Amino acid sequence: KCRTGPLDIVFVIDSSRSVRPFEFETMRQFMMDIISSLDVGPNATRVGVIQYSSQVQNIFSLKTFFTRAEMERAINSIVPLAQGTMTGLAIQYAMNVAFTTQEGARPLHKKIPRIAIIVTDGRPQDRVTEVATQARNAGIEIYAVGIQRADMNSLRAMASPPLEEHVFLVESFELIQQFGKQFQDKLCGVDMCMEQEHGCQHSCVSTPGSFYCECNPGYRLNVDGKTCSPIDACADGRHGCQHHCVSARGSYSCRCRAGYYLNQDKRSCTMMDYCSFGNHSCQHECVSIPNGHYCRCRSGFTLQPDSSSCRATDLCNGVDHGCEFKCVSTEGSYRCVCPEGQQLQADGKACSKCGAGHIDLVMVIDGSKSVRPQNFELVKQFVNRIVDLLEVSPHGTRVGLVQYSSRVRTEFPLNKYHSADEIKKAVMEVEYMEKGTMTGLALKHMVEHSFSELEGARPLSHNVPRIGLVFTDGRSQDDISEWARRAKESGIVMFAVGVGKAVEEELRAIASEPVEQHYSYSADFTTMTHLVENFKLNICPEEGKGETEIRSPCECEALVQFQTNTVAILQSLTEKNILWAPSLAQMTARVEDLEKQVAKKK
Repeated sequence: KCRTGPLDIVFVIDSSRSVRPFEFETMRQFMMDIISSLDVGPNATRVGVIQYSSQVQNIFSLKTFFTRAEMERAINSIVPLAQGTMTGLAIQYAMNVAFTTQEGARPLHKKIPRIAIIVTDGRPQDRVTEVATQARNAGIEIYAVGIQRADMNSLRAMASPPLEEHVFLVESFELIQQFGKQFQDKLCGVDMCMEQEHGCQHSCVSTPGSFYCECNPGYRLNVDGKTCSPIDACADGRHGCQHHCVSARGSYSCRCRAGYYLNQDKRSCTMMDYCSFGNHSCQHECVSIPNGHYCRCRSGFTLQPDSSSCRATDLCNGVDHGCEFKCVSTEGSYRCVCPEGQQLQADGKACSKCGAGHIDLVMVIDGSKSVRPQNFELVKQFVNRIVDLLEVSPHGTRVGLVQYSSRVRTEFPLNKYHSADEIKKAVMEVEYMEKGTMTGLALKHMVEHSFSELEGARPLSHNVPRIGLVFTDGRSQDDISEWARRAKESGIVMFAVGVGKAVEEELRAIASEPVEQHYSYSADFTTMTHLVENFKLNICPEEGKGETEIRSPCECEALVQFQTNTVAILQSLTEKNILWAPSLAQMTARVEDLEKQVAKKK
């Protein structure tokens, strides 16, 4: 065996048409004989094979196989190309591809010889001198082996100096095997590591006429070229460990800080979830931290001294809620409420009467063919005048719009817009539907959808008035009675506005009690502006400018309270037999006299 140390050898084999099949078999055997004498392996000699004719074909590269058996199987499977003889092209491929580190050649600084063995039987059909010079200057040692008809001048132009050691001419293919044994001696020179004291700390690698030292994995060669030092794999900062890098003989491992564990990528760390152990006893939420956990309460709750349980926080007592009348605590929050007859303003704190309060208003407008486009524009203006009366906001008045003809369409729900300007703009963009007049279907849609919490209606428990305003100009093509009744039974205050050919009977059926205050009629679309003022007076009686008697609730309440308290005391005294019947009669008379005096003061 050849023991001179590792080599990178590439066979460059001529498979042109001039090489007969039986002659190519001898070339196969030549390569296998050479390989059999080599110590092949990833850290020993590496072998590659390319064949060429008019083109170049890579059989296997320096990184493909590392056993002789694999190499021999690949060599035996070669199919000759049987075309021209482009030797220069083959040398170019060997230099640019076969001897690159990407294809398995060791880096030049390792000083491992790069050897190309060119075997050809004829004259090249391209230029070889220049490309061979480039290959030799790139560090490739070229052996040129010519067989039978080979051109000696071409062989000498390709080979490395000294030519007498790198140019060979074999008379026939039959003699190539015998030549192979001689060629092995050329490749296998003296083992320089055995011939002298090399001084390498770890291992010595022999090369033709010299040697060099190598270190074991995990060590690097020192500047003296002989001794070795351990490699600190963590020192270059490229380890990628999230927490700690631990170096060990040229390699490293990652380690996590206490309270963390190493992920499958062996680099990143994840904090241990102590809450997942199931023994934290937190009433609401468990929060993991390194080396432990703590309990946390949901918003609106306070953690108790046991550090586990939670108690609801009475925010009405703990914050400056600003409620004008009364603050009501809820889980994690609070809300302001107003006395009966007054409503919460848009700021969510102050109370006011209807005019400045809030309602949920859904307007249902007739878009049938009888309305006509120009009148439909007047209807939209009518709607916007009503919007001008209202204080629109998310916490104040909400407005929705429905149009109907033969079908029903929600133009926008109660929770769509939060200002009067947005609503008025949307109203003017509504498109006229035309076709029939299905007022009953529209009422059904209003009850089932428009006043649902999903579309923005406040819950009934909030006592926000629900008002439906139906605008129509003619007789309905379906029955309205059932859904008009259902609307009122569900707590919706219904207003009916009729124009032109609207049927009074249907308007009265739609309107809430008292009917006279909840329906209006105009003979013409152009004269219906007065209906806006009627609507304002009916939904807010205190806006009536004297038409509705306004009494002081304070005086009224004081009188009622006085009556109630006095009667209760008298009944209690009677039950205890403290007063005689005559005394009771006298007291009752005095109470009646006081009532009359209070009435006169009013």
